[in-house]
Amino acid sequence: MPKTTGRGTPKQDELPDTLRRSSSKAQRTFAKAHDAAAEEYGDGERAHRVAYAALKHSYEKVGDHWERKPGGRSGTSERPGQRRGGKTHEGVDVNATKEHLIDVARRLGIRGRSRMRKAELIDAIEAANRRAERGA
Repeated sequence: MPKTTGRGTPKQDELPDTLRRSSSKAQRTFAKAHDAAAEEYGDGERAHRVAYAALKHSYEKVGDHWERKPGGRSGTSERPGQRRGGKTHEGVDVNATKEHLIDVARRLGIRGRSRMRKAELIDAIEAANRRAERGA
C-alpha cells in the first residue's frame, strides 16, 4: 500500500508510530523510499526494510522518534563491514562520536553514561529507545 498521497505527502495512518512523532522531512524520506521500493520489489517486508535503510542514512532514532543526524553527517546505523543478516543497531548511529552518543544518552536519562565505553553507550541507547517506544 502506498505511503504517500497523490501530492507526495506522507499518509499519517500508514506511517509507523515512531515516524508519526518525527519531522515531516523524516516522514517524507521514509514514505518516498517505501513507495519506490514497493514499486520495485512489491509491497512487503523488503520495501519496509529499504525505507528504514534510507531513513537511517540521515536520521537516528532518539527515544520514541527520529532526529536528523548532527552536522549533516550521513551513514547507516550499521558498523562498517557488517554482514547482511547481522545485528542491527535499531537506528542508533554507531559511527557517531562518543561525545554525541553521551549527549543522546543524557537526553534519554541514561545513568552512568560518562563511564561507559562506546559499545556500552550504543547498547544503552538501544534499550532506552525500546523503553521509550513501548511507553509511547
